[in-house]
Amino acid sequence: MTDRPAIATLGELRATGYRSRSVKEEMRANLVARLRRGDPLLPGIIGYDQTVVPQIENAILAGQDMILLGERGQAKSRIARSLVGLLDEWLPAVAGAELHDDPLRPVSPFGRTLVAERGDETPISWVAREDRYGEKLATPDISIADLVGEVDPVKVAEGRYLSDELTIHYGLLPRTNRGIFALNELPDLAERIQVGLLNLMEERDVQIRGYKVRLNLDLFVVASANPEDYTSRGRIITPLKDRFGAQIRTHYPEDAETEIAIMEAERLVFDDETAASVPVQVPDFMKEIVAELSQLARRSSEVSQRSGVSVRVSIANHETLLAAALKRAVRLGELVAAPRVSDLDAVVASTAGKIELETLGDETREEKVIEKLVQRAVVNVFNRHFSLAELTPLVERFEAGGEAQVGEGVASSVHEQLVAEMPELDRAVARLNVGEASAGKASGVEFVLEGLHLNRRLNKERRGGRVRYAR
Repeated sequence: MTDRPAIATLGELRATGYRSRSVKEEMRANLVARLRRGDPLLPGIIGYDQTVVPQIENAILAGQDMILLGERGQAKSRIARSLVGLLDEWLPAVAGAELHDDPLRPVSPFGRTLVAERGDETPISWVAREDRYGEKLATPDISIADLVGEVDPVKVAEGRYLSDELTIHYGLLPRTNRGIFALNELPDLAERIQVGLLNLMEERDVQIRGYKVRLNLDLFVVASANPEDYTSRGRIITPLKDRFGAQIRTHYPEDAETEIAIMEAERLVFDDETAASVPVQVPDFMKEIVAELSQLARRSSEVSQRSGVSVRVSIANHETLLAAALKRAVRLGELVAAPRVSDLDAVVASTAGKIELETLGDETREEKVIEKLVQRAVVNVFNRHFSLAELTPLVERFEAGGEAQVGEGVASSVHEQLVAEMPELDRAVARLNVGEASAGKASGVEFVLEGLHLNRRLNKERRGGRVRYAR
């Protein structure tokens, strides 16, 4: 960020040739400059480049307020917050004004009076772009006073008339004047409050306590909504929807590669993840399993698709597998950690509560649904990496009496010994590009064995914390 400008008075500002422009003009100009440079509109938001981003660009270039319509966990709030990057770095305002008044066109009584009295000596303050963003989660208990304003009884007690604009305590929308205001979950807002926003978005006036107050606010308004809300919790009244120029549909990642990119970018990273700590290596097939689990849940008839399956499920499951691998490596004194198929039991805790089932059952039903989805994810990923025919020699080794004992708490060296004893298993693991570390090989061993079991080529028996595969 550049330093705050040194200009301190209206006269100095005029001398620079400063020209007032609306927030929509400002965002439009900055977007055009960004497009010329080839810079992304929404840096850090993955998977929307060909779908959502072009529609947002069109809305901004057209000067349209917009509604982001989509299920939970589709980055709607993050998109709204990212739009702050299209604002100028610093904005001149009348010093002391509550509404970030434009020095050349003040809208508040305070700003108008100060400019009229002091002229070119009017003091100027500079507002950073981050301070020009306002956000409110819509709830049924929100009042028009929260959003627009209310008569301040203290100011009335000081002798002002109720009809005097100086008696108003301004709400969130006026205080975001010359900025971006985001209203999350708009259908949850009571219809009578939505009605109160109609004039504010179009004619720029409101009524407070029966008095018509002219508020010529300059705002870019972004609202978000979940399609389910239109029927289950509320709705956006038609006249208010009509005042939004664009309704943009967000979506979940359309493929596993995008899901993986998001969960890697969004996972929580700790400061101690350095060379001095135990490094955690995540094989590609384990990332694919996590992504496949979410993709399957979004198509499952047992999971409510109205509520959706958030990308947060993938992120949380990815983090959980990293934690399980690190815990094992620390306990066993291993230098490198890697998640395994046997760690997938842990994702039940990070998935449950983030999905809703279509029908209610007993307390264990949710866990069973998740376990079934995990198994399907493993077998789908396995079948993309291997054909059963090419693993026939390995199956024959087990038919000849071979067996393997692995598991969550089994040292990686045990898995490595299995690879040394079974060349057929060694060749299969080598196909997975798990590297030379024992932890990676252990992960590959469990993936191959579990894939064969789920394809009904090996039997599986649990014994405490160990798993025995045999024919």
